[in-house]
Amino acid sequence: MTRQRTRYAQVGAGGRARSFYEWIAGDYADTAELVGFCDLNQTRMNYANRVLQERFGHAPVPTYRADAFERMVAECKPDVVIVTSIDRTHHRYIVRALELGCDAITEKPMTIDAGKCQQILDAVERTGRNLRVTFNYRYSPHASLVRQLLMDGVIGTVTAVHFEWLLDLVHGADYFRRWHRDKRNSGGLLVHKATHHFDLVNFWLASAPQMVTALGDLRFYGHENAEERGVTAFYTRAYGSAAAKDDPFALHLDRSEALAEMYLKAEHEDGYFRDQSVFGDGISIEDTMALLVRYDSGAIMSYSLTAYAPWEGLRIALTGDRGRLELTVRESSYVNAQGSKSQEGVTRERELRVCPHFAEPYEVEIPEPEGGHGGADPQLAADLFGPPQPDPLQRAASHLDGAMSILTGIAGNISMDTGGPVHPQRLVRWPAGSRVT
Repeated sequence: MTRQRTRYAQVGAGGRARSFYEWIAGDYADTAELVGFCDLNQTRMNYANRVLQERFGHAPVPTYRADAFERMVAECKPDVVIVTSIDRTHHRYIVRALELGCDAITEKPMTIDAGKCQQILDAVERTGRNLRVTFNYRYSPHASLVRQLLMDGVIGTVTAVHFEWLLDLVHGADYFRRWHRDKRNSGGLLVHKATHHFDLVNFWLASAPQMVTALGDLRFYGHENAEERGVTAFYTRAYGSAAAKDDPFALHLDRSEALAEMYLKAEHEDGYFRDQSVFGDGISIEDTMALLVRYDSGAIMSYSLTAYAPWEGLRIALTGDRGRLELTVRESSYVNAQGSKSQEGVTRERELRVCPHFAEPYEVEIPEPEGGHGGADPQLAADLFGPPQPDPLQRAASHLDGAMSILTGIAGNISMDTGGPVHPQRLVRWPAGSRVT
């Protein structure tokens, strides 16, 4: 008996969309079917269809402009809507997809503020539909191994977490070139990027953040900071700028086929410039952030995120009442949508060390990863689009996981503005019977 394929429609055809439609058309063509694209930009949807045709021999799928989303659902009849649009619009498509009888999958972050989060929570409860949030870092070999070691009680009950994430001058700078630089679009890096990190800690501790205090500022990027360092040559965007020619921070869209097709040739439709100067005006997000977080379990975390480091990766230490676990990962740098998705976040060095009380420290071998984001992406794809498989680590993330992750960052943003502690669980009304009520 032939298994019926699940039908997917995708909203947003930009850089983060490609993984999803390539997975569906490629490795999971037997279990998944792409039936429609929706985006503000027709040029970008045309490019996505061309990728499908050239790489997979896939017939073009129908395309719909953003104002025709409901017509797409009515005509294409998807079972699931995949949301990979700009962050501030996630809630709009998630809520309407659920109301129209579809399940949904959304890229991280689930949304960017407490009000939009509330709309999603209410819609899931009201419709009874399912929402998945794609936290791919849960599936990386090192993160999964940390989860297993903690479940096994190797260091006992975790009491303290130190979490440092470093974005380098290539990947980190990229957030300051594109729409993410406006906090109204992305919620800033505490929401857009750190949602991964806060989710990992929630996942590892099997707990929820109780109180957040944060500091943050724009200390490296932006016009004024560059002036303070003696920079005198400025430009608005790299394309067509003589000043950008030799600037190591400039992104040259015409030197990458994917970037040219997806952005440069699409500008005439929406006026979006993918190659803005990281030292321009109008940047409203932070590049230097630090948080203190207390969890329901009693654990305390110190967290830092820097977006202009000389190397890319993370350093994490979890201390428990029986010892300490230390993880260091160096990742390859990349620019979103510039090349192969399999090269994004590839790990270069990894070390996982367990330091028991009253015993010699020892290293734990991490399985060799294959694929993007340290081997996480193929595992996530299999979980999303392949036949259901048991997962004792319970890595699939729900809308509640998505909410609790972003609320740490949202609380951090509020704390940076007010100077005081914020209780993230109090920012929304939780569904009856959820783990935080």
